[in-house]
Amino acid sequence: MLISYFAVQENKNNMAIQVTRIFDFPYYQLEKHNLKKAFTTKYKGAWISTSTKEYIEKANAISRGLLRLGVQPNDKIALISTTNRTEWNICDIGILQIGAQSVPIYPTISKEDYAYVLNHSEATYCFASDSAIVEKLNQIKGDTNLKGVFTFDDIVGEKSWNEILETGKDFKNQVDVEARKKEVKPEDLATIIYTSGTTGKPKGVMLSHANIVSNVRASKEKVPLANGKDKALSFLPVCHIFERMILYLYQYCGIEIYFAEGIEQLAENAQDIKPNVMTAVPRLYEKIYDKIILKGETLKGIKKILFFWAVKLGLRYEPYGANGWWYEKQLSLARKLIFSKWQAALGGELKLMVSGASALQQRLTRVFAAAGMPIMEGYGLTETSPVSSVNFIEVNGVRGFKVGTVGKVIQDVDVKIAENGEILIKGPNIMQGYYKDPVKTAEVIKDGYFHSGDKGEIDADGFLKITGRTKEMFKTSGGKYIVPPLLEGAFKQSLFIEQIMVIGEGEKMPAALIQPNFEFIRDWIVKKEHKIGTTNEEIINSDIVINRIQREVDKGNTHFGNWERIKCFELTSDVWSIDGGHLTPTMKMKREVIKKTYKNLYDKIYKKK
Repeated sequence: MLISYFAVQENKNNMAIQVTRIFDFPYYQLEKHNLKKAFTTKYKGAWISTSTKEYIEKANAISRGLLRLGVQPNDKIALISTTNRTEWNICDIGILQIGAQSVPIYPTISKEDYAYVLNHSEATYCFASDSAIVEKLNQIKGDTNLKGVFTFDDIVGEKSWNEILETGKDFKNQVDVEARKKEVKPEDLATIIYTSGTTGKPKGVMLSHANIVSNVRASKEKVPLANGKDKALSFLPVCHIFERMILYLYQYCGIEIYFAEGIEQLAENAQDIKPNVMTAVPRLYEKIYDKIILKGETLKGIKKILFFWAVKLGLRYEPYGANGWWYEKQLSLARKLIFSKWQAALGGELKLMVSGASALQQRLTRVFAAAGMPIMEGYGLTETSPVSSVNFIEVNGVRGFKVGTVGKVIQDVDVKIAENGEILIKGPNIMQGYYKDPVKTAEVIKDGYFHSGDKGEIDADGFLKITGRTKEMFKTSGGKYIVPPLLEGAFKQSLFIEQIMVIGEGEKMPAALIQPNFEFIRDWIVKKEHKIGTTNEEIINSDIVINRIQREVDKGNTHFGNWERIKCFELTSDVWSIDGGHLTPTMKMKREVIKKTYKNLYDKIYKKK
């Protein structure tokens, strides 16, 4: 009853709810779509759904409970969750609508980084998902300003988030919640997101309600989804602005959101859910593709011939029938015979996949679009809330999909290319600045334009193309510029190479540190009946493997000038991972960490003593 009363108060005089602040999204969804399954999370083997109405009721209970704890406007409250789940979103809204700010924290960072973020943000309370998070928190919380930690899982000896919900069952202070909501302005700070960063301490990016809402509104026009009907599968960390903005977008569009149990269960969950849309970073699409190809390698006879005929066809794909009627005729047959099975493996109902955070290989763009599951690549940073440009199939007769680009600039955002090729961005999506760091803020925001650190160009049709990253470019001792991401993208197309980092700044030649694709190589060893061991150490020390990877490097080198080519490489026995510290939570390489970790290999390459 109470929720209906306050919804009416929000919507009195029969005026539609206007979304200007993040916490307006649930109320807008209630008015427009009123979903029975706004969020669905799997608990102990069963999918449990939360309706839009329950979502708002629980968010209000969290707000009431936090007020009774004495939470004031502009207080900071941390959120840490190992996987995406309904509780995170309820707490997010409960925090924001009382004028406090949420501070999402990556679950996989070290306890020292937990302490840094909690202290730097001056967080007073923290919601944590499980025992693994709490174990790290308990080691450092005495050195922070935390007054309490509340867990989503029931953990012996810890306070549960249900205690906040119970405290919030008393409706008496809902009038105070409503008063707080009215005081929150669109331009007010909503969240501080600490960038995962590939070097140094993370920076706290300050994003307002208006920053994120403007990004959702502009992105909505590019998404071909059936509002109030379609389903989304969410598994990228919601602490990252990319997935977080997407979740607000789904709420705005009335899309049912299902949270995957984890990356390893992605295919299984997709089979259960049959999603219409999902988002991922390029490395995950690469893994999906590699697994499909590995399965194709196990086929025999005509089935194998047809499989790789379809793949070869897909790798030539161009949008909007640009390859002509005969190609489209063959593609239709390939979709029926082969690509339909790819679709079935991901639930069979995917209309769209979205990619961001780093560059997507063109082969993936082409082959998944050919398979009828187009990946729409976009571009942006945490500092831009995040989307600045994005590919889209077609909107109002306008075609917006071009392979090899990150799409067209979104509405109300201005992108220009500086004389040195750097991408400069201006618009309502640009952050307020770095928290407690006006100097770094002034370094990146000049004359209203955010200096991205990326290099790019805009073609005659208005598509933005990323050509490099200024911070990742380096010169060899001969004065030649090297752009590592361009080389790495080409070499990672090899099934033998899982990760590769190009090195050589100030050295006589570019070289590389390579983490082999151990899973594929083990299968290859068995298939080829090579008499070599299959442990990681045995693989990287095998002349047969080294020579085979050399062939892959030689093949990749043909795409580049002589000064850019990889002249030498070393293999690592470690699997580069987030937990191992090699990768950020969005699976970008931590270049300085990797270089330091494998200093012995670096020195071996350049013959340093």
